[in-house]
Amino acid sequence: MDNKELQKANARLVWRIVAIAVLMFGLGFAIAPYYDAVCSYFGISGRVNEASSEQTMQVDASREISVEFVSVVNGQMPLKFRAETSKLKVNPGQYYTVNYFAENTSDKKLVGRAVPSISPAWLSAFLKKAECFCFSEQEFEPHKERKMPVRFVIDPAVQADAKEMTLSYTFFDITEKSQTIKN
Repeated sequence: MDNKELQKANARLVWRIVAIAVLMFGLGFAIAPYYDAVCSYFGISGRVNEASSEQTMQVDASREISVEFVSVVNGQMPLKFRAETSKLKVNPGQYYTVNYFAENTSDKKLVGRAVPSISPAWLSAFLKKAECFCFSEQEFEPHKERKMPVRFVIDPAVQADAKEMTLSYTFFDITEKSQTIKN
């Protein structure tokens, strides 16, 4: 193989590597909408809408939906986190308040953020929250317990086959990140 052929082969290789790098970079941006679509299709990682003002809705007393409340602490965050009730039967159109309790079991002040999720995901469009601790960061004093309410309603327009849903909150420790932003 002479020098010109070697240069052409190297140039083709460089162009292939550049093309693969550009393709992978593009896929990194394109994957997010596909991820959301797949999660929505399979009913996982339902996102909850932000706060909405309380509106009078027609209560459908003929239907009940069982709502399960799950509380999870991510990683090694020293927090006891629980809902006052694990399950509640609700009527679409009626507002309910469920209290969550969190206790900082450490000797230091903690800052946490709760991330909500609804399953099945298609029901997330019908859950409206008027108040939720997940809308903002939460500060926890050492060895203190806090009561944190969630006020919600399920839109009466929800399909008749909706019988059960799970509202899950996962608390993440953002103490260090919060201190970095303040400094």
